[in-house]
Amino acid sequence: MKITVFAAGSRGDIQPCIALCRGLQQAGYQVCLAAPADFAEFVQKHGVSFYPLRGDVQKIMASDTGKKFMETGGANPLKSIRAVRTMVAPVIMQMAEDVSAACQDAQALICLGVFSSFGQSVAEALKIPMMHIEPTPLLPTSAFPAPSWPIQRSLGGLHNHLSGLAMLRVIWLWYQPFVNDFRKSLGLPKLTFKRYYRSLRSTPMLSAYSPSIIPHPADWADSVHITGTFFLDSQGDWQPSVELQAFLEAGGPPVYIGFGSMAGNNPEKLAGLVLEALAKSKQRGLILTGWGGLRPELLPDNVFVLDAAPHHWLFPRMAAVVHHGGAGTTSEGLRAGVPSIIVPFVLDQPFWGARIKQLGLGPDPIPQKQLTAERLAQAITLAVSDSGMRQRASAYGKAIRAENGVDNAVKIIQQYFQ
Repeated sequence: MKITVFAAGSRGDIQPCIALCRGLQQAGYQVCLAAPADFAEFVQKHGVSFYPLRGDVQKIMASDTGKKFMETGGANPLKSIRAVRTMVAPVIMQMAEDVSAACQDAQALICLGVFSSFGQSVAEALKIPMMHIEPTPLLPTSAFPAPSWPIQRSLGGLHNHLSGLAMLRVIWLWYQPFVNDFRKSLGLPKLTFKRYYRSLRSTPMLSAYSPSIIPHPADWADSVHITGTFFLDSQGDWQPSVELQAFLEAGGPPVYIGFGSMAGNNPEKLAGLVLEALAKSKQRGLILTGWGGLRPELLPDNVFVLDAAPHHWLFPRMAAVVHHGGAGTTSEGLRAGVPSIIVPFVLDQPFWGARIKQLGLGPDPIPQKQLTAERLAQAITLAVSDSGMRQRASAYGKAIRAENGVDNAVKIIQQYFQ
């Protein structure tokens, strides 16, 4: 059986899909991952068949419009509608056409839930079954506020459920005009929000996060399967440099600090703030330079700058991890069993920050706009010194390491598609 998996977005969106594709291949499926062309090398080095989609999403997010969205528009659901439409307009139709081409000889489609309206259209046109993947909860529930909703504290079940409906409406409005143009090209009738929502709820969902972090809400259907995270651990022959190994052995575990591509327009200022916070907290630090190629000058001896390293290798060697709260990085921090300090920028990041705090696995999240050296230093001090927090983080890490999200997902896929 041949399955096409459709994913787009950042590396954090693509990576779990690669892990799932590898699991499906080992189970005997023929699998092709359809993703933006700039991920070709990343996908193919893991031995997964690749279908390139036109449209460089990373380039879009690095544009002035993308940076502005990350700093402002992404935090406001209504403003995000125009911003997302502006960003994706040049590429979204080409990407949708390429997804359709990638599925021409497929017998089933697995689609990231946020792109469900396009996946639904392709599956409907080709008359093939479809499943969804979500790295962050997508369906409304009374159990917690919707990710990306501005209020990340529970104001009761009704508020939580309505926030989920509102955010789904926003996601629908991001893509509505493009989806219906695409459907017209496929000879399909227009899609309405009501039909989009009904299809989303009735299509089997692989929720790729830990049930110990988000238990299955009572108001979700049994077709929503919380499998555990899809971790991708193979890194070939990666080894730490002599300098990195020497730094780790020269003292106690350092504090990891990295914000991926979220550093905004002034990464130098952010670097200075981080160095000041490490000095105030009297902690060793390891700074990852994913943020704009940043290389802080005049580093003290207790700080090491690293271009890249696999999180599954690095995080267990840290005293705590400071990051932006993306779903993938959050899962890696949880699996490592160390406290997490979330500095959320936009979208689902405040949700994960609130979840970490609620479970006692890290200090209060510090929104990027409120980040100061003093607040970060206080959070670091708490994370490395609170024995209860550290014990809880260790226990959750042990539970998550015992899960196998990919194997669970493959078994579910076998049940639905066969």
